Amino acid sequence: MINEIIKEIEKDYKNCLDYLLQEKKEPEKFKEILKKISFYEEILKLKKEYDRILEKIREDESIIKGNEQELKEIAKEELNFLTKEKVRIEKEIEKLLNPQSDIDNKNAIVEIRAGIGGEEACLFVADLFRMYLKYCEKNNYEIEILNSHPSELGGFKEIIFYVKGNKVYGNLKYEGGVHRVQRVPKTESYGRIHTSAATVVVLPEIEDKEIKINPDDLKIETFRASGHGGQHVNKTSSAVRITHIPTGITVSCQDDRSQIKNRERAMKILRARLQDLYEKEKKEKIDTQRKNLVKTGDRSEKIRTYNFPQNRLTDHRINYTSYNLDKIMDGEIEELIEQLRKNLEEKTSIKAK
Repeated sequence: MINEIIKEIEKDYKNCLDYLLQEKKEPEKFKEILKKISFYEEILKLKKEYDRILEKIREDESIIKGNEQELKEIAKEELNFLTKEKVRIEKEIEKLLNPQSDIDNKNAIVEIRAGIGGEEACLFVADLFRMYLKYCEKNNYEIEILNSHPSELGGFKEIIFYVKGNKVYGNLKYEGGVHRVQRVPKTESYGRIHTSAATVVVLPEIEDKEIKINPDDLKIETFRASGHGGQHVNKTSSAVRITHIPTGITVSCQDDRSQIKNRERAMKILRARLQDLYEKEKKEKIDTQRKNLVKTGDRSEKIRTYNFPQNRLTDHRINYTSYNLDKIMDGEIEELIEQLRKNLEEKTSIKAK
């Protein structure tokens, strides 16, 4: 089945390359073609590696049937490794061919908000933002701050940012939930450890054509920006608030001096939140029982604890513990993301059966 699909991909890949050679190209179609080519090349690269492994397996099997004992032992050892690699690549290809991977390939909107803990929770929001910023820098992801509300001591009551790059949503989607921190706050005079929290929401970017929003359903207001900004704060009404009347979802953006730019950012957030709401409603109608079993997307769930005195991070969903919290806070979260992907996708697959 996979071989048949890949044959179709090879055929369409050639058609896409032929399209790029045409003189006249429609902007939207050109954009879609480039996405297709990038997706196809990833699959075809794996297929090339898969074929190479199959050829080596055949060679080792032929050696094992022969008479040279020393070569037999080497071939058996290599065959064991190659068989595991074959299975791994098969899973990688199947994962890419799964429609869900289309969502994983999307850019993401990340929202971090302070929970319990007052000013310390706001400082923790800033720490989490820095952690994701460092991670994105390491992976050549682009970040654009869509909206923020700074706190008095340099933290954030809320910060919303857009992340653009390869497989952004697929890598960050399991970050959603309540993140708990245990440490001595900067505001603490007696050295006591406090517990605070912040909420992280990760949404896939939704383009205009993917969701229809009736302009009559929107209430759009402008107001003067608050917070940092100097004289600009008092003189211009550049901040934008958009309310989707049917759902009551409200989005405000004020970080840019341009009202038009703030409106574009607010609409980007609104589309993502509406799609998230619609998906959840659809899931509830289709399979309420499954939603109760698979709780990883529940934003009220405490997913992780950051214990600074012990330099320990614990992800409660997969019983994962690391004593390299300092490195994790510096953006080194690749291992954690890989563990989450491996364990949570496996659990979801089992419960779905």
